[in-house]
Amino acid sequence: MKNVREWSPILPGFGTLAGRYDAALLDLWGVIHDGHRLYPGVADCVAKMRAHAMRILLLSNAPRRSDAIIPQLARLGLAADAYDGVVTSGDAARAAITNGADDWHAQLGRRCFRLGPERDWGLLAGLEDWTIVADLAEADFILTTGLFDDRTETVTTYDGLFAEAVGRGLPMICANPDLVVIRAGERVLCAGSLAAAYEQAGGEVVYHGKPHPSVYRMCFERLEGAPRERIVAIGDSLRTDIAGARGVGIDAVFVTGGIHAEELGLGAGEALDIARLEAVLEEAPARPTAVLPALVW
Repeated sequence: MKNVREWSPILPGFGTLAGRYDAALLDLWGVIHDGHRLYPGVADCVAKMRAHAMRILLLSNAPRRSDAIIPQLARLGLAADAYDGVVTSGDAARAAITNGADDWHAQLGRRCFRLGPERDWGLLAGLEDWTIVADLAEADFILTTGLFDDRTETVTTYDGLFAEAVGRGLPMICANPDLVVIRAGERVLCAGSLAAAYEQAGGEVVYHGKPHPSVYRMCFERLEGAPRERIVAIGDSLRTDIAGARGVGIDAVFVTGGIHAEELGLGAGEALDIARLEAVLEEAPARPTAVLPALVW
């Protein structure tokens, strides 16, 4: 087994790397906040990144439009002038649906069965040519943003619905590839878990968001002029944040205190176990450029 320190240096904070980059893509859940509060040191780190003339985009697998994310961040204490913009998996999904990004999307049809909580319903707001239906028999496709109720339901809650949908040959668009997210210390199922179950049941799924390329293309358009070797992504998911960034040719910094904290044995105040980190990274789909305990300077 390789020693992780040889190819993924473990750093105390991002300040050591700041001179290498002109721009950063920062994950939200697990890096910036936990859904209820900013993590300690985040606001200070972001301010110092900006002071080093770095352009900052917040890149999230939130299945909502980016303009819905900005007020939430402000309520948590991260003002809109602390970063240059937000790009979400919801933005990527909406753009693909409305613009007919390819033949698959162009042939979807215009009747959508919406699977997800009410807070995500704004994703298709204002699209006059699309119809939201409540019956699978009337649908052309399923748009999945999450469980209807992620506090009480599980993936198996949808076994019957998925069996019917597969029988009808309905394709699914997943607007959040994350399997789970950490909300105030609790693991909560995301749309990616439903999409994986739908595929296992025999359904067809197309994903938008990290680690898939379309959402990164949106970021690169926003960061026009920044060479890819001068862009870094910072995230807490090896499956989405790190693999996605490495897949499009940019550096990726892994934050250990997020979604993988339990797997790494990181309880409150516990030091990182290097052997456990080595084992987790050995199985990862891509290697991070560096490792941080949190988004701190």
